[in-house]
Amino acid sequence: MSSLASKATTLLDLHRAPSLLKVVNVWDVISATVVADVPGTTALATASHSIAASYGYPDGEKIPVSLMIEAVGRIAAAVSLPVTADLEAGYGNPGETVRRAIGVGVVGANIEDQMKPLGEAVAAVEAVLKAGEAEGVDFVLNARTDAFVLGRDRDPADVLADAVERGKAFLDAGAPVVFVPGPLDEAAVSTLVEAFGPQRLSVIGAPGSLPLARLEELGVARVSYGPFSQQVALTALQDLAVDVVAGGGLPEGTRRLN
Repeated sequence: MSSLASKATTLLDLHRAPSLLKVVNVWDVISATVVADVPGTTALATASHSIAASYGYPDGEKIPVSLMIEAVGRIAAAVSLPVTADLEAGYGNPGETVRRAIGVGVVGANIEDQMKPLGEAVAAVEAVLKAGEAEGVDFVLNARTDAFVLGRDRDPADVLADAVERGKAFLDAGAPVVFVPGPLDEAAVSTLVEAFGPQRLSVIGAPGSLPLARLEELGVARVSYGPFSQQVALTALQDLAVDVVAGGGLPEGTRRLN
């Protein structure tokens, strides 16, 4: 088995294990290597919002796809861990974008449905999985539904029903895991796990989210942090700037990490 195929299998096994897969999202080589060096880290996930911001682009597929592929490739090449990439909605061609990502060492990806017609969203899932098969890897698609992200003004029960319908359709199409970002309470998480099965739901960690131990007890496969990890880093940087301007300096305990 090739190194790339082995990494894909490892990443899939991490999602299938009963223990919660916890991934802190990264956006460049230094953030990736710092996180990868933390004992207990088993995989890395990139954040499209954070990568776009680091190049001066807004989120929402505004960054050129070639630049995104280059960025995730540099991250994959810098670490030995499996890397899954946030590839937004696939930049107009999910199958080809994933093929290019595999070519630079990526073995999993988030692909958004953007609440497109269900048939179109399922076709994107199928295209991604076919690309992985053609490249000889068991590609770990974290098929994302934006039901909660785009449904904030709708009846929560209807939003949850949409997430269940779309997630089940993605699983039926072969996706190993479904990503449902948004403000999920325990009842919503329980409903989604019951609908999808254990170790099939991926969620995002945010202020006020359920504790990690509870997510694991409920049967969630994975938690990631999207752009929040970069916001934590930028908050620390801005706080340093505030202290320096005020006449202070480096905080105690600062470590050299590169």
